[in-house]
Amino acid sequence: MLDPSIKNILIADDSATDRTHLSLLLQGFGFNVTAVNSGNEAVTTAESIQPDVIFLDVIMEDGDGYHACRTLKRNDATVHIPVIMASSKSNPVDKMWAEKLGASAYVTKPFTEDDLTKAFETI
Repeated sequence: MLDPSIKNILIADDSATDRTHLSLLLQGFGFNVTAVNSGNEAVTTAESIQPDVIFLDVIMEDGDGYHACRTLKRNDATVHIPVIMASSKSNPVDKMWAEKLGASAYVTKPFTEDDLTKAFETI
């Protein structure tokens, strides 16, 4: 079961297709979604809107998700916000790196509703 206190989610992904897909899945769960297309935008947007969860793509053209996660977890204003990393990379080292940087969960693209549910259960 998803935590009912989670209402607002920030998505950062440079693929418009992936942003739309994830937004629709999350809106289907009843979440309010804000979507941006870079890690740098994720950091500044998270500071201003204070989402309940941040969903970061690992590989983006303008600032990767790892850098954004590191920045978010070093910022007093955003350190408390759980981060879920997403990537087409299924290498266990990538997952380990995400966790080391402070991510709460890591999902491999393409993902399903089950994958998202499991990721949200870890936060």
